[in-house]
Amino acid sequence: MSLKLPPYGKIPPKLLKELILHRLGAHSDRVLVSPAIGEDAAVIDMGDRVLVTHIDPITGAIENLGWLAVNVAINDVAAKGATPLWIMVTILLHEGAEAEEVDKLAKQIDEAAKRLGVAVVGGHSEVVAGLSRTLMVVAAMGEAPKNKYVTSSGARPGDLLVVTKGACVEGSAILVGELRKELTPILSEEEKRRLESMIWEISVVPEAKAVMDTGGVTAMHDATEGGVLGAIQELAWASKVGVKVYEEKVPVDPTTKKLCDVLRIDPLRTISSGSLVMTVKPGSLREVLEAVRKVGVEAAVVGEVVEAKEGLWLVKPNGVFEDLSKPVEEELWRALAFKLSTNEA
Repeated sequence: MSLKLPPYGKIPPKLLKELILHRLGAHSDRVLVSPAIGEDAAVIDMGDRVLVTHIDPITGAIENLGWLAVNVAINDVAAKGATPLWIMVTILLHEGAEAEEVDKLAKQIDEAAKRLGVAVVGGHSEVVAGLSRTLMVVAAMGEAPKNKYVTSSGARPGDLLVVTKGACVEGSAILVGELRKELTPILSEEEKRRLESMIWEISVVPEAKAVMDTGGVTAMHDATEGGVLGAIQELAWASKVGVKVYEEKVPVDPTTKKLCDVLRIDPLRTISSGSLVMTVKPGSLREVLEAVRKVGVEAAVVGEVVEAKEGLWLVKPNGVFEDLSKPVEEELWRALAFKLSTNEA
């Protein structure tokens, strides 16, 4: 077999199709939304309701691992328009881990679950030989009325692209936590505190719930690996449409921009749990934006959905069109390998 995996990050769509997506076990008529490019949660028929379920790992962070893992998994259930209710947690501890680390992680999981109103209903934990850093995997489950959920595949030409909060929300918190020492000569304590505080902004549950009540949203997708652009790209693939995204319209916190400039990464291509990407019917835009603001979240129109034949494009501030047809590469991994020298400080 000559197929080659990337050195890190998600398996690209072509390989997913060739290696995984045609091998899904026994058929079930109750599976309403099954694994597909751009669909991050399954939807299962439960009679008058549906069960929405998702599973996700955290592989790029050590600090606040429990908090991140719970919120990131829950976000994909909320992005289907469902109410998150239950989680199951697997903790794979690095070789040599001590009980204090388990205690810390369990406290974070408990706090996050209580804040989100979900119950921990099961899981697994073990120390793994040869593992250099602790990994966590969370399976999240929730419910929605059978006729009231959305998918990533519902976008239609003419819809508007809306992003909540901005780019690189989760990435900002991870990077300042992992590279705090290297960033000390460059960022002020106030700037580092601002970036660290973004860890508390990574839930999309409030805005997802608010916009569902408007009836004006056609598709939603949480911006995880690949950032805002990766989420828009996957949503477009799932919906079989094209998009035009205007780079200068995507909100970026000024401190996040400074961080990304220092690390030479693109905030729009960096993991951004906390940013909810949605497509909205033009006639419902005002109502959707108002619903988001009522829960204390800002949102911006960053582009529009077009016919598939028009392609996927990022429109730069100078008017140049950048092709978005190839899978977006996550920039977090490159940033974590980046070490600032005294001369660069």
